[in-house]
Amino acid sequence: MNDCLFCKIVAKEIPAEIVYETGRTLAFRDINPQAPTHVLVIPKGHHATAAVLADADDGLADEVLKTAHAVAVLEGVADSGYRVVFNTGLGAGQTVFHVHAHVLGGRDLTWPPG
Repeated sequence: MNDCLFCKIVAKEIPAEIVYETGRTLAFRDINPQAPTHVLVIPKGHHATAAVLADADDGLADEVLKTAHAVAVLEGVADSGYRVVFNTGLGAGQTVFHVHAHVLGGRDLTWPPG
């Protein structure tokens, strides 16, 4: 995808602070973090949404989730707890249409707060 921000990060055309990488996934820090740990995990191939990724049926969704957990371990939030969030579609707040998991941790994420 020529105009996809995340495809450009995969192609190293746009810099990102890479945290973890596998043959098919890439994890990098969010430029607008919502928690002390806020890392995005993407498949290197373009899939617009989590629904499209789920339909790909080639084990890639599993690999994205495993990468998210590996990031939580590396970031030191696996034991205290972390959140993995996929925003799917405009109504859910998806702004970049290359599927991505947000790995959030390092603060109290219970809901409702308090």
